[in-house]
Amino acid sequence: MPDTLNTNDQSDGLADQRAGSGIVVLSASMQLLHMNRQASELAKKINAAEHGGTAAKSAHGVLPAALTELCGEIIKALHVRTEAKDWEQFEVKRVTGDPNQPVLLRGFGLPDRGGIQHARLVVTMEELGRKQNLNTEHARERFQLTNREQAVVEHLAKGWTNKEIANALQITEQTVKEHIKHIMRKTNATTRTGILVQIFNS
Repeated sequence: MPDTLNTNDQSDGLADQRAGSGIVVLSASMQLLHMNRQASELAKKINAAEHGGTAAKSAHGVLPAALTELCGEIIKALHVRTEAKDWEQFEVKRVTGDPNQPVLLRGFGLPDRGGIQHARLVVTMEELGRKQNLNTEHARERFQLTNREQAVVEHLAKGWTNKEIANALQITEQTVKEHIKHIMRKTNATTRTGILVQIFNS
């Protein structure tokens, strides 16, 4: 990955043309440097979901909390991963927004030899809702999930708690936890969000 980010008009135009992907570039001090049209639209949707469905409550142009938290994780990682090559295989992911049409955030750091204050954060945003049903079926085959595990994943994608999943499937919360442990092992994930990232990427 290059040390510097080319933000001339041509690359901005290409970024805008990427079907469905929002692109946000920030400085390490969280100053917004670039946000394409798609990212702006997705940020509005995430803000609406974070504020109970009413976008009016969230100030215009304010970055969603999920996005700023993700950037906080990238900044922490930039203190450790100080070379561009350290970021070639590393990214911070989060699924957020409306559970019926979630948004996958993928964050990368672009270190700078001049120090962290010159580093850049790049976040891509992609809507996942359209392929959600297709993916749980595909993921079931890919990760060898049982029918019950697939049902748990589908409820996780809606943002449900263990208790809500247990009630829906008429099993105990402990059983839900066991299913989630098995799913984590099969998908090589360490968190509930990690499971969703794997499923949506499958």
